[in-house]
Amino acid sequence: MTALTALRVLPTEVTTRSRARPLVAEFIGTAFLLIAVVGSGIQAQRLSPADSGLALLENSVATGAALIALILALGPASGAHFNPLVTTVDVFLGRTKRAALLPYVGAQVAGAVTGVVLANEMFGLSAVSISHHDRASSGLWLAEMLATFGLIMVIYGVVLAGNSAAAAYVVGCYIAGAYWFTASTSFANPAVTLARTLSDTFAGIAPASVLPFLFAQLIGAGLAACTVQTLFRRTEPT
Repeated sequence: MTALTALRVLPTEVTTRSRARPLVAEFIGTAFLLIAVVGSGIQAQRLSPADSGLALLENSVATGAALIALILALGPASGAHFNPLVTTVDVFLGRTKRAALLPYVGAQVAGAVTGVVLANEMFGLSAVSISHHDRASSGLWLAEMLATFGLIMVIYGVVLAGNSAAAAYVVGCYIAGAYWFTASTSFANPAVTLARTLSDTFAGIAPASVLPFLFAQLIGAGLAACTVQTLFRRTEPT
């Protein structure tokens, strides 16, 4: 390859890499988020089999702490959405371009599934074990709507107020807290919800329970997006 040819190819290669970088970050971040959720759930169930409250505490603290670390580490590469609803709201608010929506969501779902499989394997379980943990009641659906509404409000309340540096800590603390103050333990994430059907453990959810959860999450995110748009200024895509 001549020097001239290399110069002609380089911009395309750089562009391709720059487009792939946020998707790789979203894949890795969502995968590790699910490893934290499912892995700490399995560990908690094994360490505290007779105390579900202690198991939930262990699960929530591990998830919140891991989420803080992941947002801080991968935020510069992708914005650290790790959630299809966050990406959708970001597009709605004009902060992310529409063309990025489907690639982001694809990376998030793929990462979530990968994370659950790795967590199962890590603890000596089958790579995929369909959950039998039914989560079906009006209270749980209301909890998912409120959990998702709160998550979106917390994220954009901090970011659009100019406190982006605090977002990782605020979001991690919110999720850890929402494990406790919501009846559903705050899934608040379609990728997480779908992937958790693949682990028949403490953190799992039966496939039959998924659609109402997703619908409640969508309602919560939609209400939050409209509220955020009313309360805070909109920004242009970067």
